Amino acid sequence: MPDAAQRLKSLVEQMLGAPLPVRIRAWDGSQAGPPGAPTLVVRNRRAVRRLLWKPGELGLARAWVAGDLDIDGDLYTALDLMSGFIWERGEDDRTLVQALRDPEVRAAVRGLVKLGGPALPPAPPREEVRRGRAHLHTKRSDRRAISHHYDVGNDFYEIVLGPSMVYSCAYWEDAGTLEDAQRDKLELICRKLALTPGQRLLDVGCGWGSMAIHAAREHGVSVVGITLSHEQAAYARKRVAGEGLTDKVEIRVQDYRDVADEPYDAISSIGMAEHVGSARYLEYARTLYALLKPGGRLLNHQIARRPQRDESTYSVDDFIDSYVFPDGELAPIGTTVTQLERAQFEVRDVEAIREHYALTLRRWVANLQADWAHAVRLTSPGRARVWLLYMAACALSFEHNRIGVNQVLAVRTPASGDSGMPLRSRIWA
Repeated sequence: MPDAAQRLKSLVEQMLGAPLPVRIRAWDGSQAGPPGAPTLVVRNRRAVRRLLWKPGELGLARAWVAGDLDIDGDLYTALDLMSGFIWERGEDDRTLVQALRDPEVRAAVRGLVKLGGPALPPAPPREEVRRGRAHLHTKRSDRRAISHHYDVGNDFYEIVLGPSMVYSCAYWEDAGTLEDAQRDKLELICRKLALTPGQRLLDVGCGWGSMAIHAAREHGVSVVGITLSHEQAAYARKRVAGEGLTDKVEIRVQDYRDVADEPYDAISSIGMAEHVGSARYLEYARTLYALLKPGGRLLNHQIARRPQRDESTYSVDDFIDSYVFPDGELAPIGTTVTQLERAQFEVRDVEAIREHYALTLRRWVANLQADWAHAVRLTSPGRARVWLLYMAACALSFEHNRIGVNQVLAVRTPASGDSGMPLRSRIWA
């Protein structure tokens, strides 16, 4: 009689010391777990072997990306339940070693080995990044990381992002479309920067050109947009030409450290600083400061994590580092502000828009699910599954205040002390 699901449930609960919050359906058709709960579908024994050879988040991620695991039911509910059961337990190699000292845990592991079958570890999915971490955030390593994330295919991103082609948190009214919310975000940034005709704007990490086009078309500025992605640059240049803005917008494949045609009146950095890394962040801030003219403004739009009691223990999320943003790092908002101030910026405003990102991500997930078959054809089943899991899990993280996102407005205030800012805050022009 098929019983793999019940055996899996019992062994996992024995190993982790907590009742399983989701239902399990195993490869033999058996089911076990709370009725009515979302179902974790274990398609084959290989999924068990992946978890045995790489316990924790990375093993689960590999099984998900490879299609060995799936979810039947509401994805958000399942991830919410699983996050409390596994991802938030803080498991690492040290705690696993400690757990294996428990005879019951060792017995559960032996049971899982028997259930999964003796075999070598399954090869990681081809979507997983394979590289060393010895030289983080050199220009070469940053190019590779950006290419992995953004050179997935412009057609794929068109499905996920919609017509706006903006890959950062939108700015929502109570009702409205994703395109409305992204346009409002771009306009908000332009107003914070107080852009006026004839000024020069540097857009660092310009993506597919949406900010550069909006600023040039709506505010009459000349824009240089830089990206490390050749696919993004080609797409952005085509859009700029289609808008008749080639005299106002230049798109470059260029590292921010190589920009040398200062001064600029304003700089926007939208969803780019997460790629910089803590070791390079002060250099990043000082570089942007040097590129601005006195009185120039920087708008830094960046995801933030919550501070840890011991910051030296911070480590990058295994799934995101291996499949989504290689070498990406998040910092607490206080650290970001401090680094900008160390670079001599005067920080004038910080606006937290955490809830807006949760709404944005849910729209992106809906876009991907609505055109799933097409997205898979454009990339691969594994790549589409990476983006689905990543965006849904991040939506929950923003909703539960595990991470946030902030717009920081800073000024290269001259020696005179005249910042050029209005006396009343939140009046941007």
